[in-house]
Amino acid sequence: MTLTPHVYWAQRHEEIYLRVELTDAQNIAVRVHENVLQFRAQGHGAKGQNEYKFSLEFLLPVKPEISYKSTQRQVNITVRKEQHGWWERLIVQERKPVFLAPDFDRWLDESDAEMEIRLKEEKRNRLKASRHQEDGFISLKTGFLFVYNLVQFLGFSWIFVNMTVRLFIFGQDSLYDTFHTISDVMFFCQILATVEVLNAAFGVVRTGVIPTLIQVVGRNFILFIIFGSLEEMHHRPVVFFVFYLWSAIEIFRYPFYMLGCFNTEWKTLTWLRYTIWIPLYPLGVLAEAVAVIQSIPLFDETKLFSIPLPKVIDTSISFSYILYIYLVLMFLGLYINLCHLYKQRKRRFRTKKRKAN
Repeated sequence: MTLTPHVYWAQRHEEIYLRVELTDAQNIAVRVHENVLQFRAQGHGAKGQNEYKFSLEFLLPVKPEISYKSTQRQVNITVRKEQHGWWERLIVQERKPVFLAPDFDRWLDESDAEMEIRLKEEKRNRLKASRHQEDGFISLKTGFLFVYNLVQFLGFSWIFVNMTVRLFIFGQDSLYDTFHTISDVMFFCQILATVEVLNAAFGVVRTGVIPTLIQVVGRNFILFIIFGSLEEMHHRPVVFFVFYLWSAIEIFRYPFYMLGCFNTEWKTLTWLRYTIWIPLYPLGVLAEAVAVIQSIPLFDETKLFSIPLPKVIDTSISFSYILYIYLVLMFLGLYINLCHLYKQRKRRFRTKKRKAN
């Protein structure tokens, strides 16, 4: 005697849903042949643990490709209609089999199904609109970042090439007039670098705010306070070394970011971007420290930026005390940034090794 499980059905304009009440179904065989769905499986149904099977001849043509998913309690079958539309019943026979019943958990009238289609279409349109807006924002952000990095790359490249050429042509004499020949472009690039802090703070780029802030504020302090405010520092060779080390790092960093705007990578440039800082960054901080130390007697002599105390005391706090504190903070910032750069390098090359494997 053939055993049939309880089968529940529902439809949409595009699909037929069948729910077969069969617990722990095994050896499931489902196929559509000549518009007839044939099902066979072993499991626990209305008649206990047995083999169950049934067949259904559909009212209208369906596609032969079907999908099913077996759970602990049932087997869910999805059949796609050959043509979109609403069927007045499921099978050819007007009198439905005893084992077949509507699935009221998924049942919809035709009007409700049409409403469901409209809601899905509206949701799809909203998603498309939001994606277009997001794509527009991404393209605008990409354009902004590319232009910013390009401008910085051109600026620091000009500084690096100009200083290199002058060093070959004028030799040691070029060390003493670096500030007058380079400072205008360096001022522009370092003021523009404050954009990087804003980008990190507002999530335009994914990087730490603190390391970026330390680098930008530290460089601007050296440029504007130590070099810019003391004319006696303009002719010191230390200006050359500070500017040269800064630009040597940036001529590799900014083109790497430019390529990253378009998800493009040049392996040599990537290696340089994550490696060149190892010798250059500590040397740059060391040159900055030398500049600060050289400026301390000048600040004591000129009393520039000194903090006046009440007339009763008749003295002032020299700015050099602040510079001593700044020297300590400078090497603390060096440690923070070195840890940050090391983590970036380790993460970058660890990811590349995983991809290679």
